[in-house]
Amino acid sequence: MPDHSYDAIVVGAGLAGLVAASELADAGRRVALLDQEPPGSLGGQAWWSFGGLFLVDSPEQRRMGIKDSPELAWQDWEGTAGFDRDEDDWARRWARAYVDFASGEKRSWLRQKGISLFPVVGWAERGAGAAYGHGNSVPRFHITWGTGPGLIEPFADRVMSARGGGSLDVLSRHRVDELVLTDGRISGVSGSILVDDPAPRGISSAREVVGAFEISADAVLMSTGGIGGNAELVRKNWPERLGPVPRTMLTGVPAHVDGRGLAIAESAGGRVVNGDRMWHYTEGIENWNPVWPGHGIRILPGPSSLWLDPTGARLPAPLFPGFDTLGTLAHLTRSGFDHSWFILTQRIIEKEFALSGSEQNPDLTGKDIRMLLSRVAPGAPGPVEAFKRHGNDFVVADSLDELLEGMSALDAEGQLDLARVRSEIDWRDRQMDNDFSKDAQITAVRGARSYRGDRLLRVAPPHKLRDPKAGPLIAVKLHLLTRKTLGGLQTDLDGRVLAQTGDPVPGLYAAGEASGFGGGGMHGYRALEGTFLGGCLFSGRTAGRAMAAATS
Repeated sequence: MPDHSYDAIVVGAGLAGLVAASELADAGRRVALLDQEPPGSLGGQAWWSFGGLFLVDSPEQRRMGIKDSPELAWQDWEGTAGFDRDEDDWARRWARAYVDFASGEKRSWLRQKGISLFPVVGWAERGAGAAYGHGNSVPRFHITWGTGPGLIEPFADRVMSARGGGSLDVLSRHRVDELVLTDGRISGVSGSILVDDPAPRGISSAREVVGAFEISADAVLMSTGGIGGNAELVRKNWPERLGPVPRTMLTGVPAHVDGRGLAIAESAGGRVVNGDRMWHYTEGIENWNPVWPGHGIRILPGPSSLWLDPTGARLPAPLFPGFDTLGTLAHLTRSGFDHSWFILTQRIIEKEFALSGSEQNPDLTGKDIRMLLSRVAPGAPGPVEAFKRHGNDFVVADSLDELLEGMSALDAEGQLDLARVRSEIDWRDRQMDNDFSKDAQITAVRGARSYRGDRLLRVAPPHKLRDPKAGPLIAVKLHLLTRKTLGGLQTDLDGRVLAQTGDPVPGLYAAGEASGFGGGGMHGYRALEGTFLGGCLFSGRTAGRAMAAATS
């Protein structure tokens, strides 16, 4: 049986919680790590991730010919975040500290943990076309060798080692319902013990209560995630600047990402800020083999696919695949749309389609070099081909007439103007007759191929969509996909949760998505990608070390 008194309690066994618990264990503290899910869910959302990490001026970048610097990274971050509120003071400080971390010891710290990186750096969120403003000026998306599970592994191993040594208890199926307050200080947690459930990772687990618990500690960390799995809260917090609330959305995270932890900490005096800031995707496809309800997978696209709205009209520049996530989202919702279309070729899908998620990248997740080499061979990656064969959102055709017929069959609302789709393809293809063009997307594609990483693995040679040698033609119906919460519990630079007065709530800390990845929203309005997992690492490490110092 576990003890009922500890030095520290960590609520939530996702990546941020694992990192914090590891830091506390390394400092010799007695720790309780609580999570409402079954034991097999250790690692939370991060397990499902592609493992992308934001690093600045890394050896991997330099080997690829990329010139980066902390100054350029901060320019990109600040221009992307758009900090403009009084509540952004701590968020901006966290962002500056995180960019310094990503420019400094982050990579060496990860290597000390046994984490290595794929040598080709990706270029995500290329921006809206201005030097100052949204987007990464250079490629910074470093893929963890082993994807999300590989990133989790050393921290999970450290937790299990501490558990074996008797200094740490992992209490699965312990759902925290309340923070205990004693003499003005958070002194522990109380909650419900849920029935044992062998549900596999990601499957919604039973909520039957079979008991109660109360545990005391000198410090409590909330690392309970955001609201992305709770459609009701997503809709409630949806901001006007992103247009009307979409009628339908796929869900990009498991159902346990429900926002309960935020409400519990707020009830105990913590200040939740920037609840209207969120990060959702426009390139979602229905998972043909779903794990949780409404399970969607995001396409990580290269820049070549022709992007059309539901009427068949092309999205305006610079809303190209992989450039401006929230700009594209707002354009679609303001137009009254909740889906869109990619038009591409087999040649493009082979080079440019990756699917987000550890389970969709078995070569990188399994660290299988032989399988990885198949990415440069003819044919799309196996998981992509599986979606082509089984996915409800894919149309594959040998002729344009056949493609349009297939798209029409998926146009349940009758919005698609097939003549407009044909014209958009023809207009685009005529721009391919020369090595120069007025088409901004084609210019962007050619510019992307000047980066050797894109030319090698991510961007297909420019060609006409109706080139029979590049076929077959492919259309993909894209859905809006919920994902990340950018606001959260406001914290100081030690991870201490702040009250409405601006003073720390004694004994209460937050990390990961629950803290807006630090400060209540270090991303501001928009993110640069590769910064969510990194935010969990940094905020978990920071809070764990501060809690260890406070309980010495």
